[in-house]
Amino acid sequence: MLRRRQFLRLAAGAAAVPTTSSFAGAQDYPTKPITLIVPFAPGGPNDTLGRIMAERMRATLGQPVIVENVSGANGTIGVGRLARAAADGYTIGVGTWATHVVNPAIYALPYDTVKDFEPLALLATSAPILVGRVTLPANNLKELIAWLKAHPDKATMGTVGPGSPPHVGGVALQAMTETRFRFVPYRGTAPAMQDMLAGQIDLLIDSPIQALPQARNGKIKTYAVLAKDRYPSAPEIPTTDDAGLPGFHMTVWNALWAVKGTPKDIIAKLNAAAVEALAEPAVQKRFAELGQNPLPREQQTPEALGALQRADIETWWPIVKAANIKGE
Repeated sequence: MLRRRQFLRLAAGAAAVPTTSSFAGAQDYPTKPITLIVPFAPGGPNDTLGRIMAERMRATLGQPVIVENVSGANGTIGVGRLARAAADGYTIGVGTWATHVVNPAIYALPYDTVKDFEPLALLATSAPILVGRVTLPANNLKELIAWLKAHPDKATMGTVGPGSPPHVGGVALQAMTETRFRFVPYRGTAPAMQDMLAGQIDLLIDSPIQALPQARNGKIKTYAVLAKDRYPSAPEIPTTDDAGLPGFHMTVWNALWAVKGTPKDIIAKLNAAAVEALAEPAVQKRFAELGQNPLPREQQTPEALGALQRADIETWWPIVKAANIKGE
């Protein structure tokens, strides 16, 4: 955590400065619609954030920003689609802690998540929530752990494939509580949540974007936020520290990325559009409702996002590899 703060502090003073580009149309960019690739299924947390940003960035850029969902393999297919796109700023993508930090440690990828992409802007960070089907007998985290210990290998937890936040979080939960349960992979957390609502799976470590609305409607049980602090918008949900499992923390993030080699002035225009969107009160209100925490302006630069990614790779790769998590 200290290393991450040091990287962010170093990057804080750096801002995207437009430079002269050899790209002929850069000064007129954009002149046509922009595609925003979301590497997960429609309806999930990354899709929700992507659509909020796409709508608001459209106003600044003067062109439609069209969301394209390319799901599968924990986001690797969609990120691969972005890697193959032209470096002209007309195809950008949502990238996450899972796709740009964990996936390179567990998959043999045809692209390099550090070298093949240009950071645009860090959108928000959040801590996921441990939730369960509404008919589970356990009503709090201590009761859940006791129930899992009493029923080894019986419970099921949804994931979005190996190395996804739900999977890494689930592996950590098993290690910390000495429990065993089965993982069920999905193409996204949206279909996993649908199966939970239908009673087909027991547990999910999910983004607040998706979990909070279901919890408020009484359709799932919430056990704990995987963080030191409670959500301001949902203070009734305890942290893992409060609920009896101190130290079980996870911070994930969502960001925007472009193709490597995209002209610097186009990067600057896209970053400016994202920063303007994040400063919009309506967007900030919506993010807060979804449990998302936008970063201060100085941490919304491409340089700060790149520094955060490198710091998280250094932190999480040893953990993921020690757990022997492999892509399928």
